[in-house]
Amino acid sequence: MSEARGMRLGAPVDAPTPSRMTELGKRVLSTIVLVPIFVWILIGGPAWLFTLMIVGVGMLANWEFTRMFHRAGVPVLREAGLLWGGLVTLAFVRPDRAGAALAIVVLGLLAASLDRGAAGPARWQRVAVTLLGVCYVNWLLGHAISLRALPDGVHWVLLLVWVTCIGETAAYTVGSLLGRHKLAPGISPGKTVEGATAQLAASLLAALTAGGWLFPGLRLRDALAVGVLLGVLGQVGDLVESALKRSVGTKDTGHVIPGHGGILDRIDGFLFNAPVLFYYVTYGRAWSA
Repeated sequence: MSEARGMRLGAPVDAPTPSRMTELGKRVLSTIVLVPIFVWILIGGPAWLFTLMIVGVGMLANWEFTRMFHRAGVPVLREAGLLWGGLVTLAFVRPDRAGAALAIVVLGLLAASLDRGAAGPARWQRVAVTLLGVCYVNWLLGHAISLRALPDGVHWVLLLVWVTCIGETAAYTVGSLLGRHKLAPGISPGKTVEGATAQLAASLLAALTAGGWLFPGLRLRDALAVGVLLGVLGQVGDLVESALKRSVGTKDTGHVIPGHGGILDRIDGFLFNAPVLFYYVTYGRAWSA
């Protein structure tokens, strides 16, 4: 797929512009509103409500993903991606069945390619893009359900959100105010080395301070590992989504959340950080014990 041309790349990062500062204000306000709702569902609500929220977010993000490609003229099975993607995320309620759910989805999508609606490369392109959306969005996000089910799972999810949000906010703020050196201009022209450095430092600091109030008993070794892992891989997740958007010539996947864009724009870092944290808690701590 050729890179989109004529795409608006945003304002230069040499100095903060009024529009970027306005977006920063919207982003902070949206976070202030959404985070308490999320925390209430996680802490005050039953486990099934948290699961329902994750499944719903995954389905909305998948819909934005397929819409992004559909608008660029790329064939995709939107309804199948929406419904079967939700099934894959829901299957993480029983982790032993998540693999079976993904296998069913793969077989179903391949069978759907046999209809008369497409021919030639388009027949397989729509299956490939739909399956990419299910794996990228729904499969990765489903690990948040598995993380919640672990011992101290509520604390681990809170740590995931705390570190990821603080890191991303630091990256956006520092990049907007002080960013000079572009990090990956061919993928995301607005991201800077200064912002990336700030995200890593803020993620590490957020993890180190969490043990005193957010996650009592969090060991220093775990805080250091989580801060570095989420601070680095969260940025990789952000860049991956930027590359996907740039490949089809779009800036935002939607406009649901003021200052953040679409649902997929908001959770791109979590899509990488949720499975990374789950596997670190499940296996990584045992290896380093």
